[in-house]
Amino acid sequence: MAKKKNVLTCGDCATINCNARTSVFPAFCLTEAEDKQEIEEVNRIYREDPLVSKISNAAAEIEGTYYGRLTRVEEVAAFARRIKAKKVGIATCVGLINETKNFITFLDAQGIQSYTVACKVGSVDKTELGIPEEHKINKGQHESACNPVLQARILAREKTDLNVIVGLCVGHDSMFIKYSKAPVTYLVVKDRVLAHNPVGALYTSHSYYKRLADKRDL
Repeated sequence: MAKKKNVLTCGDCATINCNARTSVFPAFCLTEAEDKQEIEEVNRIYREDPLVSKISNAAAEIEGTYYGRLTRVEEVAAFARRIKAKKVGIATCVGLINETKNFITFLDAQGIQSYTVACKVGSVDKTELGIPEEHKINKGQHESACNPVLQARILAREKTDLNVIVGLCVGHDSMFIKYSKAPVTYLVVKDRVLAHNPVGALYTSHSYYKRLADKRDL
């Protein structure tokens, strides 16, 4: 069971004054407590690091220009264009290959080159990676492991300028991000139960998914 929380963070804030400065900062505010020199050091990274500056400005331009008007699919293309990504890598789950094909068609229409690598690339049985047989979905038969490290390596060889995750499993996405040479963004976050809309559980956490408030180990 989780210990009682005794440190207040942004998740406990009721004012969100850091957003527009139209309210007040709470006593525990991280903005107020943060060392001003460190804030300026971070600001300097945004201004002076070429890649960070390019990404930061592109993201701000898309938000400011298209706020509430573009789908995530369209935003990814707009972002790729603004950071001058010549080739977009797609790290996809095999379970979302049809959606990925539609995404590729969209990128083609936008004049954006892409290169796709599916999660089961290498087709290595899970047991070869030290995963116990009992952790397979279908025990007693070949079941390929997801291979986010190889996905990242292949896309690095292809010299992609931006990599897009399409539904990699939780944890596998973490490994892909760790080993990716290019910046990474999400198109799809996997949620097999909620049709890849994980926030749906949070929207209904006081009704259909009120079990989220239960104190239980998963």
